[in-house]
Amino acid sequence: MIIRDFEPKHTEEAAEIALGAYNDERAYTQELPEISGIPILKQLSGNGFGAAAFEGDRMVGFLCGVEPFEHAFRSTDVRGVFSPMGANGAVRDNHGRIYAALYQAAAKKWVKAGAVSHAICLYDHDEEAKQQLFRYGFGMRCADAIRPMEPIDCAACDGYAFLELPRADYKYVYPLHLALNEHYCSSPFFMNRKPDTLEAFLTFSDRKKERYFAAKKGGELCAYLEVSDEGETFAASGSGYRHIMGAYCLPEHRGRGVYQKLLDFAVSTLKAEGYTRLGVDFESVNPSGSGFWLKHFHAYTNSVVRRIDERILQRASLI
Repeated sequence: MIIRDFEPKHTEEAAEIALGAYNDERAYTQELPEISGIPILKQLSGNGFGAAAFEGDRMVGFLCGVEPFEHAFRSTDVRGVFSPMGANGAVRDNHGRIYAALYQAAAKKWVKAGAVSHAICLYDHDEEAKQQLFRYGFGMRCADAIRPMEPIDCAACDGYAFLELPRADYKYVYPLHLALNEHYCSSPFFMNRKPDTLEAFLTFSDRKKERYFAAKKGGELCAYLEVSDEGETFAASGSGYRHIMGAYCLPEHRGRGVYQKLLDFAVSTLKAEGYTRLGVDFESVNPSGSGFWLKHFHAYTNSVVRRIDERILQRASLI
């Protein structure tokens, strides 16, 4: 096996491998749409941060990443690199060994550029690639999931009202938005993201045309669900698709089926408008959240992350 720099001329071969990997995942997750191309490959092909594996003249795998960016995951002070869905793949034979060689080559470029947080989006059922990267110090961090826009069989919640909020009431979501950020800081989450100001929160909601579904008890907001046009993968888009961007329920209202009923209300509303698929991305380090989402959605990606010792940047000769 020979490892080379990934170049624009490799895009077509890489797309064939990426499409094969995507269709393998579709065999497990039928809600994923049929696709004919991997648009992100052309975008990443010339940035110099990718690697390709060959056996003779045949490409057997590739690993590309976005250009290094600051404040990885919005909760660190280090530079990071991310290989999105479709930006990596390998043939089935020697699958793990190919990923191992690709990461070794690509990681050298990433660290040379000062990136010490490495994230790679793998398909949920690609156990061989995940196990190889686990052996290289990666751990699971987040997932993307999807479900058909079909009602959920759940009990009624007496005393609660479920509704879609009008624009004038978005400001009432803000205290729960702050509570969600506090939850991010708790164990085992430990994600200290700086929350938006109320003005920034409302401006973002307007710009992105967010929709907020809510549960109320005694006229007071106790849970919300934020829905957007699209998510963070190429499968999380399209005219029939909508994506959950934020969700929170006050602790004193948990365990009563409130959030399940809120999700059902949102799904029923969106289904009546003609939408056919609903997606969500979530942190796997959030035990209550990931348990809820995996109960109602089918995961199709796992993003794995490695944080290396940033002191290696002082050893330029090793890079």
